[in-house]
Amino acid sequence: MEQLSPQQILKKYWGHDHFRPLQEDIVQAVLHQKDVLALLPTGGGKSICFQVPAMMMKGVCLVVSPLIALMKDQVENLNKRGIPALSVYSGMHYNEVKKTLQNAAFGDYKFLYVSPERLETALFLEFLPAIKPCLIAIDEAHCVSQWGYDFRPPYLRIARLRTHLPSVPVIALTASATIEVQQDICDKLSFGASKQIFRQSFERPELSYSVFQPPSKQSKLVEILSNVKGSSIVYCKSRKQTQQVAELLRMQQIDADFYHAGLPSESRTAKQDNWVQNKTRVIVCTNAFGMGIDKPDVRVVVHYDVPDCIENYYQEAGRAGRDGKRAYAVLLHNVKETDELLEKIGLRYPPLAEIKKIYTSLMNYLQVAAGGGEESSYDFDLAQFATNFKLNVLQATYGIQALAQEGLLSYNEVVFKPSVARFIASKNDLREFEQQHPELDMVVKGLLRTYEGIFDQQCSIYEFSLAKFLKVPVTEIREKLMMLHRYQMIAYQPAAEKPQIYLIRNRMYSDDFKFDESRIAARRQHSESRAKAIAEYVKNNTDCRNKMIAGYFGEASGKNCGICDNCIQRKEQELKAAQFEIIASDIKKILLPQPIPVENLVKQLPAHHSAKVWEVLNFLISEGVVVTDEKQFLRLEK
Repeated sequence: MEQLSPQQILKKYWGHDHFRPLQEDIVQAVLHQKDVLALLPTGGGKSICFQVPAMMMKGVCLVVSPLIALMKDQVENLNKRGIPALSVYSGMHYNEVKKTLQNAAFGDYKFLYVSPERLETALFLEFLPAIKPCLIAIDEAHCVSQWGYDFRPPYLRIARLRTHLPSVPVIALTASATIEVQQDICDKLSFGASKQIFRQSFERPELSYSVFQPPSKQSKLVEILSNVKGSSIVYCKSRKQTQQVAELLRMQQIDADFYHAGLPSESRTAKQDNWVQNKTRVIVCTNAFGMGIDKPDVRVVVHYDVPDCIENYYQEAGRAGRDGKRAYAVLLHNVKETDELLEKIGLRYPPLAEIKKIYTSLMNYLQVAAGGGEESSYDFDLAQFATNFKLNVLQATYGIQALAQEGLLSYNEVVFKPSVARFIASKNDLREFEQQHPELDMVVKGLLRTYEGIFDQQCSIYEFSLAKFLKVPVTEIREKLMMLHRYQMIAYQPAAEKPQIYLIRNRMYSDDFKFDESRIAARRQHSESRAKAIAEYVKNNTDCRNKMIAGYFGEASGKNCGICDNCIQRKEQELKAAQFEIIASDIKKILLPQPIPVENLVKQLPAHHSAKVWEVLNFLISEGVVVTDEKQFLRLEK
């Protein structure tokens, strides 16, 4: 069978006639077995850069991603395009992980998405030789660098993985990374001497950045959304605030809805779909929203609060104007916010004694014995944990983040756990039960036909798929599954979305608890630098904002964008200065031959100057250029 070209694959599976800028160069570098770092802005089509070449390579493409929701979306999208893909992430049952890895190794699958925590588990390494990866793709690659804004120690496992796969190329992708972070990514991933780095410009010529310090954020937001029509995003820092702001907008007859990670999965999906399809105009959300959504027609992104760093701001603001048309990124702030950013650094990097106390409390809360717990997931309620151990919620949050950064555990705010079921009755008892309850016979047979091995082990089941197979409403399926559970024919546990703590290492004994304090101090210093950078960006009301952002990422730029708030203000000042000079010149010409009364001067000037005449004249008099004689005539001072 003839091998398709990259362009043919792009057309066949994605329906695009042409690659976007840099995509084709990146694809070719991967096909030539180069290690690649690709920096493409939000919406720049990063996934195409590894998905297209992987379709031309023999074997499975291993995709490492920290975002479970994004992982699931990409797998679903690939499957819809007729490209078989799988995913393994924290929170999955052992048997389900094993079955997925078996399918990846021995089935006809092209992509396997994995969370970084899974990379060096004994089960994963057992199947790795049979999976035969042809390419390792690392999404959100800034997580590899300890100097990045979202460092995650499990990402360091990827480099260890290369010892098992020495000839397999790696492509690392991110939307934002400083020069220092770019170098650190290449070092941490053991990129070879022939590595290639592709950077698309960080400047967005179609995106107008603005920063406002309004007396009322609510009024300013309503004004912005009233003036700029079209699809919009408003980012807030808290879940509660998303709901409050959405309600405020609806009261002003602006169509809006709210979104955050704490909502049920079905609700989140419905809200996101309504916004993507323009059934909802404005989505008010936390930063959990927007990853992987390909919506080109967003006209305005508003940050209702100051983001933690320029990297986050650039990614989130970059969701506007992907269609290349004029769009707006607006940041609202008050005086306290930038000061609070710097104050929070102290909270985010608690002292060692406090981290140790939180670690001990957490292990006790999860009931993990010393020396145990490695590679285990636990449902976790942060608020209850903080209450039980008399901790401030922020204190507990940052303590857990510190433990995650040291590679002891990972904390996923929301992990989807699919429904699971297993037959617990004997086959004879089941046959007798079906005769007595014919109304449940259809569901029993549907389970047996759809899920192989469900008699021997617990299986993940999907009620929507079962309902489609049996041609009945999903509510009826769930009701009958619960009835089978109550009759003790099956053990059924409905799907749940709960925060999860995943232990990467066994619980340490008290005497073994050690941290590298110098590394923590260095990370704190970098966090302070990032906080100062976003504070400076907010306070700077003179420099071009596009140039400021590009400069932060190490990109030299010689020209101003001309469309940010500072550039527009500069243009207005230049126009005022030019108009001032024209009026002043006209006054001097009229007064040059002889002194005249002021009313005669005004009559001789063009009518369109009248609004500015007194302002210019007063300035010329104050500067001694024009004087008034004893007859109250205006005279040009020689």
